[in-house]
Amino acid sequence: MTISRRGLLATGAASSALGLLSACGSNTGRDGGGSKGGPKLSQWYHQYGEQGTEQAVKKYAAAYGKASVSVQWRPGNYDQQTAAALLTDSGPDVFEVNGPSLDMIQGKQVADVTDLLKGVEDDFNQAVLAPKRYDGKIWGIPQVIDMQMLFYRKSLLDDAGVKPPATLDELVDAAGKLTNSKVKGLFLGNDAGAGVLGGTPLYAAGLELVTEDGAVGFDDPAAARALGKIRRLYTDKSLLLGAPADWSDPSAFTQGLTAMQWSGLWALPAVQKALGDDFGVLPFPKDGARGKPSVPVGAYAAAVSTRSKHQQAGKDYLKWLWVDRTDYQEDFALKYGFHIPARISLAKKAAALREGAAADAVRYTTDHGFAQPLLWTPAAQTAYQDALNRIIKSGANPDTELRKVVRKVSAELDRVKKK
Repeated sequence: MTISRRGLLATGAASSALGLLSACGSNTGRDGGGSKGGPKLSQWYHQYGEQGTEQAVKKYAAAYGKASVSVQWRPGNYDQQTAAALLTDSGPDVFEVNGPSLDMIQGKQVADVTDLLKGVEDDFNQAVLAPKRYDGKIWGIPQVIDMQMLFYRKSLLDDAGVKPPATLDELVDAAGKLTNSKVKGLFLGNDAGAGVLGGTPLYAAGLELVTEDGAVGFDDPAAARALGKIRRLYTDKSLLLGAPADWSDPSAFTQGLTAMQWSGLWALPAVQKALGDDFGVLPFPKDGARGKPSVPVGAYAAAVSTRSKHQQAGKDYLKWLWVDRTDYQEDFALKYGFHIPARISLAKKAAALREGAAADAVRYTTDHGFAQPLLWTPAAQTAYQDALNRIIKSGANPDTELRKVVRKVSAELDRVKKK
């Protein structure tokens, strides 16, 4: 899943995270040489839910011959722990990060890794690489891609005489026609989509959260029109609410509670197992004359801490793992959960992604993928998210709400660009 980027936490929270760090022992990998003759490197990962992932990353580390790499598997609030650790000498040499965040880059906590991608930069999916760029440099190497998409039940649409929706208006109409006493037309989450949709409807309207030159990208009447249509889904009562599991779990869809569901690529194996070929997948439908299909994507990145005493050795290791060892990259993406390799060439050749809905997902990601921009800060996210919730669930006026958000986000963008 794509997880909202978080900035550096307040002092109290950071102190709590530092307490967690000290409890992990002194094996930071910062002292002495490794048994392989090179330096000791400490590598951090957040705790994945997919079985076998921890064993896989430890296998990769053990195979590296130029340093001794000690993998730490970090349960709990990984983002909080990492943000705190980067301010100390007790953190990792190399680590995966949901970002890197603008705070980390502007605070000089992560090293420039641009040179590591020399000759292969264009082979990385540009949508997920874009938020790793700042000031003309790259600050993290995307590992794998997670993406969101719309699942639809072919048989239910056929029975209702409904075509797979290609526009937001068609999605609203289809959801209404597919709703009956037993089945709802669409599931966007138990909060009616306020939490998961984010900027997706804006991109579908041909807009964006932040423009390339760092301005608000949705100061446009099309934004209010798009969000108003999401509100209509709610008022038409064609949305499933109160499902046993939320949008990231496909059980509401596989159990027949909804004819269409917004979820992610990770759900595809379970949907396929339950429904066979009685389903299809789509991007979020375009809206308006300037609109285009919209596919939210995200990727954890591998980064190097500037506090590391072995920065070059850390860079060499990350290049080996996330640039040179394409076999490990494909293994990490597809053997433990279901993801898309960050490299376009790997995504195209992977057998598991060549056919059916998986191939569609790869194509949608390549053609229509967007990631939250680096300048989209937590403060901007909160302002927009609160407004989206009021528009969808409380019927607040989209024009009024978005004008307020535009002012707040514009001020936030001015603040971060002055740093």
